[in-house]
Amino acid sequence: MEKHNRELPEDLSLLITGGAGFIGSNFIRYLLNNHSNVQITNLDKLTYAGNLENLSDIENDKRHSFIKGDISNAMLIDKLFNEKDFNVIVNFAAETHVDRSMLDTSPFIETNIKGTLALLEASREYNVKRFIQISTDEVYGSLDNEGKFSEESTLHPNNPYSASKASADLICLSYYKGYGVPLIITRSSNNYGPYQFPEKLIPLMIKNALEGRKLPVYGEGKNIRTWLYVLDNCRAIDMVMREGKVGEIYNIGSDYETENIEVVRLICKSLAEETHKNKEYYEALITFIDDPRGAAHDFRYALDYEKIKNTTGWKPTTDFTTGLKETIKWYINNREWINSVITGEYQEYYSKVYGKR
Repeated sequence: MEKHNRELPEDLSLLITGGAGFIGSNFIRYLLNNHSNVQITNLDKLTYAGNLENLSDIENDKRHSFIKGDISNAMLIDKLFNEKDFNVIVNFAAETHVDRSMLDTSPFIETNIKGTLALLEASREYNVKRFIQISTDEVYGSLDNEGKFSEESTLHPNNPYSASKASADLICLSYYKGYGVPLIITRSSNNYGPYQFPEKLIPLMIKNALEGRKLPVYGEGKNIRTWLYVLDNCRAIDMVMREGKVGEIYNIGSDYETENIEVVRLICKSLAEETHKNKEYYEALITFIDDPRGAAHDFRYALDYEKIKNTTGWKPTTDFTTGLKETIKWYINNREWINSVITGEYQEYYSKVYGKR
């Protein structure tokens, strides 16, 4: 077996999967803005959540090239690895929405498990220097009011999405231990920021409020989440990729933890300040609906991120109030982007999940 620790070269040739999605596109932009010695191949299937307009501002950057394709297509993956000398893989490609996984699990198995396996096989055969698997805090399951998940916490996924990500994590670790694939897993708190598809809580509330539509909140909005600005996450992934220890898991979190209803109220307050409408106008749009997920809807997530802080010096630098204001300004100034990503397929899905409640 080859050594697990393989030094990264100064010039990085990266395969970034899912790079037209929310976090992936922000990560590509972050790398290009902060490092000159990177060459990026962006492989994305361009599902409903992947949009090349997310990268329109860097489309002429010769350090970035795009290929449309599916990571579960082993023949395509092998062809790419055979043609290009990748030394780093960053796997963002995933089906990510819990509600969608409850409606149809099969795409989550195909992309999140089979797709990750195809990338691991190619990484093993072509001797990559680093494989970064982007995971989620949801693999740990749900917490009560106290405590935080550490990297050693037991995995306890409660829905098909988190189960598929937990499965991928375990397969990744088996390829590290069994074959020496030099991988690192990151698990982050809920991300928010520019270019997030409007099915997740924050962009959905912003979009609906700007349109004067109802703001659908599950139950009484008491579920608790920790929020991480996407560029803080991008910075953490970059640091882990360069300084992290292979075979390790790194939680990427923040200290901002609150109930979903409080997030929605903060959005209403910030929107009122930006649009000069009364806060009460937006708060009147809040509509409590039944939660279709039941027990599959985890009550609380919270991550202990001491490990990454102590080993790399990383910590989040964007407080939630500032990050939320920046995010709201971005969505206000990019309504054309919102219109471009809301396809007929999205409208059909929105009607299925929220329409009858």
